[in-house]
Amino acid sequence: MKTILKSLLLIFLLAFTLQSCEDQDDVEAPATLQVNDFIWKGLNEVYLWQADVPNLADDRFSTQAELNSYLAGYSDPKELFQDLLNKPISKYPATAIDRFSWIVDDYTVLEQELNGITKNNGVDFKLSRVADGSNDVVGYVRYIIPNSDASTKAIKRGDLFTAVNGTKLTVSNYQSLLLAPDSYTLNLADYNGSAFVLNGKTVALTKTVLEENPILINKVITSGGRKIGYLMYNGFYSDYDLKLNQAFGELKAQGVTDLVLDLRYNGGGSVRTSTRLASMITGQFNGKIFSKQQYNLKLMATMTTEDLESLNQRFVTNIDGTALNSLNLSKIYILTTSSTASASELVVNGLKPYIDVVQIGETTIGKNVGSFTVYDSPTFTKSNVNPNHKYAMQPLVFKITNAQDFGDYTSGLVPTYMQLEHVSTYGVLGDPSEPLLNLAISKITGATAKKLQTDKSLILPYIDDSKKINGLRNEMYLETVPKGFSKSLK
Repeated sequence: MKTILKSLLLIFLLAFTLQSCEDQDDVEAPATLQVNDFIWKGLNEVYLWQADVPNLADDRFSTQAELNSYLAGYSDPKELFQDLLNKPISKYPATAIDRFSWIVDDYTVLEQELNGITKNNGVDFKLSRVADGSNDVVGYVRYIIPNSDASTKAIKRGDLFTAVNGTKLTVSNYQSLLLAPDSYTLNLADYNGSAFVLNGKTVALTKTVLEENPILINKVITSGGRKIGYLMYNGFYSDYDLKLNQAFGELKAQGVTDLVLDLRYNGGGSVRTSTRLASMITGQFNGKIFSKQQYNLKLMATMTTEDLESLNQRFVTNIDGTALNSLNLSKIYILTTSSTASASELVVNGLKPYIDVVQIGETTIGKNVGSFTVYDSPTFTKSNVNPNHKYAMQPLVFKITNAQDFGDYTSGLVPTYMQLEHVSTYGVLGDPSEPLLNLAISKITGATAKKLQTDKSLILPYIDDSKKINGLRNEMYLETVPKGFSKSLK
């Protein structure tokens, strides 16, 4: 009898000890906290600044019960997400460290956005205050997306609008007027030298699910004895990589001597696509490092030498067996504005150790950090994803540098030749007289660039643009989790 009691007591003590030592990650959170639990554990594991956020510390909660108590304080998962970021821009607009992490409640929409698929009427525009200190807003049409509703309407690059459905645009209402409705009418305006005035013209627009081909213009301009390729590329969407290669094949077949790559409205996208684009521009650096990724210390400490090598992006010669149409250039002219970001900046920075990069236009946005999609699953990939919700995160998880380890450009990449865009002299994209392209051509041929008579009063404070409103954020992302992460992620 005593032996049986001792055995039962031993079993009880052993069970109690195992329970008390059980790691919190092996205990499921209550159903009501599943999303919040996913957010905390995902950020704790992969967030670039995990070590800088006290509430993400590995020893912050000793048990799942303690973590549950903390998570229960947030009824909105998105608010929890923001509170776990390192000085997010939503809470620190002037001194933000994390300007770009985001979360969605439907990863299907997120996946579409990362490939340029949005509900869109086809008007790509920029929004600005009408003057410093004013809350009134004016919109500028930057370009019209082909095969969209807008492409069939009387609206074009350079058109201005100050009202929607007859309601004046302001800082406080522009999102509700332009984002929520599937259909609306733009009230067009003119600038009379001192103010923006409605001109009586209107354009009715309807949004559809639109997949934008990022290759807007691809042509050859003959000038000064040079054959100058001009490629306007508006998004690093990997589904279009073969079409991008085809565009380079067309330039190569025409014997281009120079290339002007227009990234002025390109907010970024796939790291892999940026590597492929850089390889198409060059071709003579196969196998050399194009960029390097750095993750948080916890993840880096778990990686083998082989895993660390997988964090290097190297120049390539093919896309899944299809040979690249590389131009073998030793010099490239790249057009940029304050809307140029992420994977676009990666191309500029990644090429600099190898060829002469002549940047023309405006200083870029300064995004040297990237992400991959984090799902609620045991490995934070889409494999065995939690079927009870569709939340997913796109947190910043890595910093990126070029082959010379330079990646400190959070204030933006400064152009070699400054040329601001003015709506009064926008010009036609792809036309040799368009100001930014004209300046590039002049630097290639040695000709004198066209002098611009610009109205300085039209240099207005930026507020937003259609890409951000439609979900196409400034992004630099990986399609797959790097090799070695599967061993380190829980």
